[in-house]
Amino acid sequence: IIRRAMVRMEGSLEEKGLGHIKMLLQVHDELIFEAPEKDVSAAIGVIRKTMEEASLPTIKLNVPIIVDCGVGDNWDEAH
Repeated sequence: IIRRAMVRMEGSLEEKGLGHIKMLLQVHDELIFEAPEKDVSAAIGVIRKTMEEASLPTIKLNVPIIVDCGVGDNWDEAH
């Protein structure tokens, strides 16, 4: 599911005018992005939706995927 989210992420961000936001890294079930502060709120919405809906339409899960987002100047601060 994380791979499906990663494949769709660039298109989702570009569709919302956020194509300048870059996915930097995957760590297990986490994705790390770099974004200007002014775009963080908009980016979180797109990222969360893309990740939560990554299994669709192929697989409809009985249990929802819940995505938590953290923000910080580095990975440690974002936790």
